[in-house]
Amino acid sequence: MPVISDPLQYNAENVYVDLRATFGRRLYLKCEGFNFAGSVKLKAAAEMVGAAERSGRLLPGSTLVESSSGNLGLALSIVAASKGYGFVCVTDTRCNAPVRAMMELYGARVHVITTPDPVTGFLGARIDYVRSLCAQDERYVWLDQYSNPGNWRAHYLRTAPALAADFPDLDVLFVGAGTTGTLMGCARYFREHRPKVCVVAVDAEGSSAFGRPAQPRLIPGLGTSVRPPLLDESYVDDVVHVSEPDTIRACHRMAADGFLFGGSTGTVASGALRWLAEHRPGKEVTALAIAPDLGERYMDTIYSKAWLNHHYAGEEWLPPHWKLDHLAEPAPSIPTV
Repeated sequence: MPVISDPLQYNAENVYVDLRATFGRRLYLKCEGFNFAGSVKLKAAAEMVGAAERSGRLLPGSTLVESSSGNLGLALSIVAASKGYGFVCVTDTRCNAPVRAMMELYGARVHVITTPDPVTGFLGARIDYVRSLCAQDERYVWLDQYSNPGNWRAHYLRTAPALAADFPDLDVLFVGAGTTGTLMGCARYFREHRPKVCVVAVDAEGSSAFGRPAQPRLIPGLGTSVRPPLLDESYVDDVVHVSEPDTIRACHRMAADGFLFGGSTGTVASGALRWLAEHRPGKEVTALAIAPDLGERYMDTIYSKAWLNHHYAGEEWLPPHWKLDHLAEPAPSIPTV
């Protein structure tokens, strides 16, 4: 019976879902959403804050500031609340409303960027605002998840060793690419300790992380309009890109079996299944994908009838009961990158 006094003391590390019954092929999902932040980002947040404290950058009276599309911001708001720091999250209009509300509940100030930079998109505009805050007041401490080695080190030290211990016969590992912290931590670990494991990055279509031109995206989480400074492609064996309709389809397929996962998880699952069908057809391998988050914070986007009909009206892949000719409420307008 675990009894804790700090939200960072709880994280259910060893929970896996076998997706064979849903998709007809064995693929294990490592569920990273069973902690008080509801996502894998709690590990990176705790590691980066701890490193800043040890180095003397973060002192009593400091205020953390970070750019985030949602999950890391929520994780940092919990870490800041538990340690007594202020926190400012700089996000944009794609950040889910429930996540913004939770951050504010934990005492964070949330600044929403409404206009993307014409070249670097919302991410560039968010980072510009963070830099302007830090220039105004030395009490602001920017952890910079995009280049902070603590981002990948958290997964090198915790996530990857847990995977290796639970799956000694692992053949293929699929990891989503956002800041690439989770990807690089796991890829570095397996290259050093289990080099025969194939590590496949899963990115969103419209992301420029792996050199493609940036395109509009609606779902926060994976993908970026700027190449991640942490990314070292020499550790990655392959890359698969997933469209947002495929992300949504995977999420709804899993939800139909009672598993409510977030958009990032839908992207990783869809990409993993397609890669396995193309590269390991008819062959049973031990394949594992990291599920970064759960789905309750996506109820007003990928699980919303109004949102889907507004952005994907007429798509044949939508479930019949989700295709509505007349909506009882106006569809929300979600700006793109």
